[in-house]
Formats: sequence, C-alpha cells, structure tokens
Amino acid sequence: MRIALLYALFCAVAIGVNIGSQDLALRLWSSGIWFSIFVGTGTGLVVKYILDKRFIFRFTPQNVGHDSRTFVLYTLMGVVTTAIFWGFEYGFWLAFGTARMRYLGGVTGLVVGYVAKYHLDKKFVFSVSLPTRHL
Repeated sequence: MRIALLYALFCAVAIGVNIGSQDLALRLWSSGIWFSIFVGTGTGLVVKYILDKRFIFRFTPQNVGHDSRTFVLYTLMGVVTTAIFWGFEYGFWLAFGTARMRYLGGVTGLVVGYVAKYHLDKKFVFSVSLPTRHL
C-alpha cells in the first residue's frame, strides 16, 4: 500500500511538473502545442525517473554509465505510454479546442500511461541487472 501511495504521489508531482512546464513553455515561446508537449514530457520524465529509481524501486546504479543505460531503458518503456498521453491530450485539444480541456486530456492520458508504465518498469527496467562495460 505504501508503494502505491508513493507512486501516486510521484505521478501527481510529475504531472504537475509536466503541465506546468508546458504552460511555461507556451508563455515564454509561442512555438505551438507540440513544442510545449515535448518540453513537458521531458521535464516530467526526468523528475519521475529520479523519484521512481530512489523511492519506488530502490535502485542504486553502479556508476554513471549504468544509470545512463537504465535511464535509456526507462525512457524506451515510456514511448508507448507517452503516445497514450499525447493521444489523449491532442485528442481533447481537437475535440474541445480549449487549453483547459487540452490539459484535462493530458492529465487523463498521464494517469492511464503511468499505470501501464509502473508495470513495464517493474518487469523490464528495474528488475534487470544491466551488464557493466569498462571503457
């Protein structure tokens, strides 16, 4: 139960960072919706990775290379879940045409995506010991 509550809290934090970053990006650079979604996705991803690896999966990387490879794997698991998020957000934008509904679609997509992502990360990212390469 503790893990579920922490995971939900961290999802809420990452969603806040994501949506807040999107809003800030649109205010600073009126480059359009896709740029803001990209900025939000990137900031939310980094925050969520840091919280998940430390508090959910209690993962300690062996070195910077190991952490980098784990982050890449974590990111790859997020590709499908990011498509879910983007689909909801853009779909709400197309259907309703307002920023408020676009953000509601984004939050909905993030919640659905995070549930799927937890299971993918548990099975494929933090349960696998990655080989260490010496350069």
